[in-house]
Parts: sequence; C-alpha cells; structure tokens
Amino acid sequence: MTTLAREEKPTTRVLVTGVRGKTGVPLAELLAARPDVEVLGGSSTPSTVTADGVLPTAFSWDEPDAWPSALDGVDAVYVVRPDRVDAPALIADLLALTAPATRVVLLSERAAEDVPEGTDGWAVRAERAVRDSGRSFTILRPGWFMQVLTDPRFFLDEIAAGELRYSSGGASLAWIDARDIAAVAERALLGDSRDGEVLELTGPEALTLETTASLIAEAGGRPVTHLEIPIEEALAGTEGFERELTRVTFERVHAGTFAVVTETVERVTGRPARTLKDFLDDHRQVLSAGTGRPGARSPRS
Repeated sequence: MTTLAREEKPTTRVLVTGVRGKTGVPLAELLAARPDVEVLGGSSTPSTVTADGVLPTAFSWDEPDAWPSALDGVDAVYVVRPDRVDAPALIADLLALTAPATRVVLLSERAAEDVPEGTDGWAVRAERAVRDSGRSFTILRPGWFMQVLTDPRFFLDEIAAGELRYSSGGASLAWIDARDIAAVAERALLGDSRDGEVLELTGPEALTLETTASLIAEAGGRPVTHLEIPIEEALAGTEGFERELTRVTFERVHAGTFAVVTETVERVTGRPARTLKDFLDDHRQVLSAGTGRPGARSPRS
C-alpha cells in the first residue's frame, strides 16, 4: 500500500500596520490564533511589539524605504489610514509595492463620501487610492470607537473627574467596539467573500451622550455627567490639518452621521455587535481606577 503524504495547508502572511493600535491589537490576536496565518506586526518601534505569535516588523509612514521589506511575501495587508494630509498619496505608494494578488483592507471612516469639501475630499481620495490599486480590497468604515472612553489620551481622565465633555449637538452615537472592527477585518483579510465591498460598521444601538454617561457611571461606580461643549472647545490643542479634520468630525456628529445603525458586524461575523454596556462591563476596573493601558494615537488607529 502506498502512503500519500498529507497535503499541508499553505500559510497566509498578513501585514498589520498600526499593530499596537485600537484595532491592530485585537486583529493581530485573532490572526495569530490561526495556525495557518503568519502575522507581521507593523510598527515604527518594532521592539515594542510583544504579542504572542506576532512577528515584529519595522513599518512607518515616514520611512518608505523600509516598506518593501515589510511587504515581502505578504498575501494581505491591513492599512490603518494615517490621519495626515498626504495619506492618499502614501497609501497609493504603499500598495504599488505589493504583489498584484495581495488583498487590501483599509480602515477608513463612516460615510467617507459625506466629508465636507473643506478637507478637499481627503477621505474619499484615501479610499480611491485603494480602489485604483488593482488589488482585491475591502474598505471598513467604522463609527466612533468605544475605546476612546477608556483611553486617558481621550476621555478617561475627564470621566474620572465626573464629566464626559463632548460636543454632540444633541445627536446620538452608535459606538462600536474596536474588537468588532477587528473581527470583520480578519474575515476580509482572509478572503471571506468581501472583495470590493465597503462596510459601514457600527454598534447595535445609537445612544445619546446623556445615556452614554449614565452607562459609564454605572460601570465605574461613580457619578458621570455629560457636559455639552461647543465645537471650538473640542478643538483645543489642535492645529493645522488635525484641527480641520477634528472640526469636520464633530460637525458630522452634530449632523447625525454617527447615529445611523447598521447590522454589518452581525452579517459578516454571524454574531451581533457588542453593546456599549457590555464593553463598559469589560472595563469596570479601568473606569473605577481612572487609568488605562497605553493605546493608539488616533481613534481610528
């Protein structure tokens, strides 16, 4: 009798840019748990990439000379759009270095085509760089990350002081857990029939900021109230392109752009998106202590 050698399943190599960010961390963990996936963790400081099963990989938007090495042999790449004015050109240059069969998943933002002209169609141009690359692609358009509520560089310290200072104009937000974004990204990167799709991602419910503050207070065990502030106050400490982009984002909040709820997470993953209450319950210790773990530099990192 002749014994046939068992055919081994080929390994898929995936580069995750922004691997230490809010979506990068859970995405890398999901991918690394798969025996048939090799995960390259792209970071400007690869020595800080310590996740089990993730290969630290030098990647910085400011160092294009290192891109070919990071992309060598890659089958799929997760592109966290850099929130800078030259993002469309950077993304186009990066993808031009990938093999034609490379799958691309771009982290964009909700309803990118509705971003006002003040930013010169920046969000759409970043997406167009992916569309025009000739690569198989999926574009993810998530709303506001729940993680900004537990990050000291965003709202955690104010929450610890008893206030959620936020300019909403009375509109609600369909907060989304970055872990749900990562779950969708995982499937798209591995070719789960998402070619050419634009996926608008939200949590399962739209909540007012008053309700959001109430849920935070319940989870943290201390009073938290929403303090409505003008957009100009929300822009404090920003300048240049960052200031304009932040202004546009809050104007869209006021317009209700982030209040629209979709069921995309459940459609793609087969389970409902996490509620804000569930997320906050998972982070009771952080909320009660008023401190958080280091996270990303941007809400969409």
